[in-house]
Amino acid sequence: MTNKVLVFTIIILSGSLFSCSSNQDSKLHFEAQGNKVPAFNADSAYQFVAKQVAFGPRTPNSIAHKKAKQYFLEKLRSYAGQRNVFPQEFSVSGYNNDTLALTNIIAAFNPRSGDRIMLSAHWDSRPQADQDTADADKPILGADDGGSGVAVLLELARIFHDNPPPIGVDIVLFDGEDYGKEGDMSNYFLGSRYWSKNPPVKGYSPRFGILLDMVGGQSAKFPKEQNSMRYAPALVNELWSIADQKGYGKLFVDEKGSIISDDHVVVSQILNIPTIDIIYHEPAANGANFPPYWHTHRDNMQIISKRTLSGTGNVLAELVYNRLERKQ
Repeated sequence: MTNKVLVFTIIILSGSLFSCSSNQDSKLHFEAQGNKVPAFNADSAYQFVAKQVAFGPRTPNSIAHKKAKQYFLEKLRSYAGQRNVFPQEFSVSGYNNDTLALTNIIAAFNPRSGDRIMLSAHWDSRPQADQDTADADKPILGADDGGSGVAVLLELARIFHDNPPPIGVDIVLFDGEDYGKEGDMSNYFLGSRYWSKNPPVKGYSPRFGILLDMVGGQSAKFPKEQNSMRYAPALVNELWSIADQKGYGKLFVDEKGSIISDDHVVVSQILNIPTIDIIYHEPAANGANFPPYWHTHRDNMQIISKRTLSGTGNVLAELVYNRLERKQ
């Protein structure tokens, strides 16, 4: 994830179920359905972060990257089923003329439903601690920046296995999000850019997408990121309202956030899927202020908060299970 300010399912379904819309946010409607919502287990999510960190920095072409990829595939297949998890492998040219072997990982829950939503995060970690004062050229563990978003999605996947969601849910783990160097936007968002230009299902058009980035840090605050408010304001307002009702108002703060470039911008612009970003930051005059451990070696297990993971996960669970009307 960068602080620059900017501007699948496995089963092939009928194209009519995935018709595109130029203004999908205007069609988003949310209402409490009276459904029971499974509890999100923050202890389990915390262990999912710890498992990733134990592999080491998950940078492209590293041993840790290969181990993490296999772990995600096996874990998601145990939850979604062998046939409903798809590794989208691709390669790009990196710095120093090396070739990066990258993989987006997609898991479909309730795959026969044409009414779908998408939840995503990036699973790679940053190759350089460029915001640190020591060992700035070495990769970071990325417990929060990468690890926490994936952990929340893995715990939701476990919940979806035990409690099938009322609509289709696709979990997408993007690779190569944090590869780029400061000032070089072309080498950020590699996975989401490839996925958006090569969707595994032609005409894929879920109701909306939600991106999680740095959603497990201590003292985290999620203001309303402004690209998200541009693409899907109704979705942003609904999630922040859920958070307030559930007592997470200090986490999902009802304040105007910054304009942040992230995977959600790529997906929204290329595929016209209204996608938002839940991300820890504070507004600043020239961009955004990210937590002090951002892009440093301090992004480790010591800064991970179970309460933050719980707030993020419980808000999303409420949305999935109880706030989405089924389409007739």
